[in-house]
Amino acid sequence: MTPSAASSGPGAPGLDIPAVSVTPGGTATTSLTVRNDSDIVEAYTLEVVGDCGPWATVEPARISLYPGTSETVTITLAPPRSPEVRAGDVPLGVRVLPAEHPESVTVPETTVHIEEFHELRTEILPRRRRGWLRGRYRLAVRNEGNTPTRISFRPEQAGEELRFGFVPADLQLEPGESAETRLRVRIGKPVWFGKPAVWPFTVHTTDGAAEAQAEASARPATYVRPPLEAEFVQIPIFPKWLLALLAAILALLLAWFALVRPAVRSAARQAADEVVQPRPTPGGGKNGQSPGTGNGTGTGDGTGKEQGGSGPGVPSGGGPGGTGTSGGGEQSSTTIDVQTSGGQTKTGTYPVPQGKVFGVTDIVVANFQGDEGVMTISFGDRKITTIALETFRNQDYHWVTPIEIPANATVTANVTCAKPGTPATGRQAQQCHEVLNVSGVLANVAQ
Repeated sequence: MTPSAASSGPGAPGLDIPAVSVTPGGTATTSLTVRNDSDIVEAYTLEVVGDCGPWATVEPARISLYPGTSETVTITLAPPRSPEVRAGDVPLGVRVLPAEHPESVTVPETTVHIEEFHELRTEILPRRRRGWLRGRYRLAVRNEGNTPTRISFRPEQAGEELRFGFVPADLQLEPGESAETRLRVRIGKPVWFGKPAVWPFTVHTTDGAAEAQAEASARPATYVRPPLEAEFVQIPIFPKWLLALLAAILALLLAWFALVRPAVRSAARQAADEVVQPRPTPGGGKNGQSPGTGNGTGTGDGTGKEQGGSGPGVPSGGGPGGTGTSGGGEQSSTTIDVQTSGGQTKTGTYPVPQGKVFGVTDIVVANFQGDEGVMTISFGDRKITTIALETFRNQDYHWVTPIEIPANATVTANVTCAKPGTPATGRQAQQCHEVLNVSGVLANVAQ
């Protein structure tokens, strides 16, 4: 547009600029007429100043006029499509500098109306999420327009299996501002076995300012609103290999109960029947006891003499004539009782009677006070074991093959008392007190 010329003072050009509107990303032009009202030939330099300067140009930028003549220059406006160029009215100024009279410089002004545009940049991360019942996503939104806007979200899915939740539900963004919202996707029913289920969905972003502008102008909105596509992969609770493993375990259990277990039980029963045989009861004794067998309750005094027995060194109940039949054997047991003071050593013995062989099968050691010290057990010249007293209260040993002790040899219990223990009464004992019970078969020496 070329406005009518306006006169200025003497020596000053006549200037006028009409107002103009421009859309970011597009171009618009306006014009400026410069008239030389002086009486000399004058050259003028034109330059755009103000906020429009970076994206406005003047052509030609320098003109030369004779007195009383004028020329029109074109001002081209090309604002970029950027949030930096805010919508609204922006002042436009053109500085006109005379070469001969620089003191007559002038800056005519006008108003440039920057129109609104709406554009959003959106992204959803991740595009695919795996889970049993729920998945979480992040929605990043940037306002690429040049006016403030309010962003809301609308999910869309082919069915009704998924439930959606946005936190926060909407965003208020200034031009060039970015923000994030969290999306939670949930499904009601789990998948127990089988293949994963894939649920695709779409998220639409709504620009509130653009919608309002479209309704006010009765025309469809032209802003960019790309939909976001994502999917939720629902994985089964139990994987395929677990189902196969359970089937294999079930098959093994059935095979065990049907085939292996009966065979194992039958073999175990047969083995038990072969091992466990009734022990023969010695005959000829009154009330089921063998002649000459004792009751096993006699106690030694630490010198090998029995208390409650019929003679020195003879098992309880096993006096002369109680030796059984020649070449046979009878069950017999004896007890060696050893008492000794702290820091001393004492030995208790049981001598095997003349003409007898004692086949020992079991010994039981009782440390009922919890004494501290050492006990050494010997059969004749053969040391059987050495035991630390503080490591036990009752200890027993058993032999399938009896250990034979010849006649006149002794069963010896050697006790070294380090510290008497505390029995059940709760008061510390004055002496260490150990009891050794020896059981086995007492047989005549074969002639």
